[in-house]
Amino acid sequence: MKVTIDNIEIEVEPGTTIMNAARKVGGDIVPPAMCYYTSLKGSGGKCRACLVKVSQGSTADPRPMPKLVASCCTNVQEGMVVQNITSPEVMETRKGIVEFLLINHPLDCPVCDQAGECDLQNFAFDHGRQQTRYDFERRTFDVINIGEDIKLHMTRCILCYRCTMVADQLTDGREHGILWRGDKSEISTYIQKAVENDFSGNMIDVCPVGALTDKHFRFRNRVWFLNPMDAHRDCKKCSGKVVLWMRGEEIFRVTGRKNQYNELKEFICNDCRFENYDTKNWIVDGPRDIANESVINANHYEEGTKPLPKELYSKLNNEKWENV
Repeated sequence: MKVTIDNIEIEVEPGTTIMNAARKVGGDIVPPAMCYYTSLKGSGGKCRACLVKVSQGSTADPRPMPKLVASCCTNVQEGMVVQNITSPEVMETRKGIVEFLLINHPLDCPVCDQAGECDLQNFAFDHGRQQTRYDFERRTFDVINIGEDIKLHMTRCILCYRCTMVADQLTDGREHGILWRGDKSEISTYIQKAVENDFSGNMIDVCPVGALTDKHFRFRNRVWFLNPMDAHRDCKKCSGKVVLWMRGEEIFRVTGRKNQYNELKEFICNDCRFENYDTKNWIVDGPRDIANESVINANHYEEGTKPLPKELYSKLNNEKWENV
């Protein structure tokens, strides 16, 4: 079936969501996502970051939908016309969504381990306001251990539910979840329980903010000082395909491999993630391809040094240094 998104017509399979239809095109027309995760069933529809305007429902019923819809859980129809970045209403609403997500979120970016690869940081940079209008006291939580390898900063959590879905769908039993309701909701473990299973570390990778952190990597380094290298090993529990975050010959952390939308391609086990920090245990495939606009790519660890774009070069007024 054919669908038009921001004046671009594409053909997709029946049952495709607006979000995944936009991802087939790529670029700026792809709505942001803070809770949707392709490989996690039931994800999406919680953060409202991906709201879009359906200006024509379908060829059979060309009436527009009365309200903005979540693109991650709304299927396309034949002849549907969708507006994302071409709709002023969508862009203005997105600013409000950022405000709601940041209501209780602390200004921890200078010290947060997620800085430099944070979905919320990117979302706020693209759509956030310069100043907050929130005058009330923010809720705060103590940092707690929810397992041998994971610390929970509940103050940073935006309640995307991804970590609970990882536990539900990858493990035999779940020891944590969402407690209470409304503005009192929080993620925590059940009484006298700890998150202990072979794939619990994937909760760190799917978290879009710095709420769940790796205790082995915590405060040890910044991601833009590290060189991400694709590597693999023989593992009986998972595929063994990972990214080693290295500085020199030292491995600072191990993560799963993510796609361009910051979603894991394959989940990895805790043995690969937490128990193998020696390069002798890995076969290094080579440098990981990181998007040019990423702060991680700023140190140009790949082959050669990439020149500054002309527009950036002119903005920095670097011409004055040419004859020095």
